[in-house]
Amino acid sequence: MAQSNPGLMRGVVFGVLLSALAVMPVLAQDAQGRLAGLKLSGDQPIQIEADKLEIRENDSVAIYSGNVNVVQGPTQLKAGTMKVYYAKKDPNAPATAAASGGASIDRLEVSGKVYVKSEGRVATGDKGTFDMKSEILVLSGKQVVLTEGPNVLTGCTLTVNMKSGLAEVGGCGGRVKTLLTPGSQNK
Repeated sequence: MAQSNPGLMRGVVFGVLLSALAVMPVLAQDAQGRLAGLKLSGDQPIQIEADKLEIRENDSVAIYSGNVNVVQGPTQLKAGTMKVYYAKKDPNAPATAAASGGASIDRLEVSGKVYVKSEGRVATGDKGTFDMKSEILVLSGKQVVLTEGPNVLTGCTLTVNMKSGLAEVGGCGGRVKTLLTPGSQNK
C-alpha cells in the first residue's frame, strides 16, 4: 500500500480550489467587474410588467403582483410579487411620484419563485431583498441555485455586496454544493 504524501495532498486541494475560482468567476470578480452578471444598470430604462399594481401612498410602497417581469439592460428579474419601498422624504410629495419613477427607492422585496438572469448567469430562490443604500442583495429559500453555463452552485442563501463584489453562499444545514465543469469557461 502506498504511503500518502501530505504535501501532495495539500497541493491537490489547493489546485482544486484555484480551479473552482477560475471556473466560477461570479464568486471572484475584480473590483471593475463586480459580479458583472448581477450589477445594476442605473443609466438604462426599467420595464416592469405585472398582472396588478397597487400603490399604498401612506406606506410609501408600490406592490407589483402576478407574473412580475422586470427588465433593465441585460438583466431580467421574474417573481410572483415585488414590493418597492420608497424613501419617505417630503410628506407633501404627490402620490404619483412612486408610479412615475420620481420617488427615491429605499429597498425592494421579491417573493414567489424568484429568477434573476444576466450575462449568462442565472440565480433562483424563493425570496429576495435588495437594499439600495448598502447595495446588498440577498436571495434565500429552501434551495438557492446559481448557474453559469454547466457550472452550478447551490445553498440556501446568496448574499452579494454590489459595491465590493463580495458574494457569500450559505449552505443548507451548513453545506454548500458546487458542480464545476472543467474547461467550461473556454467555450
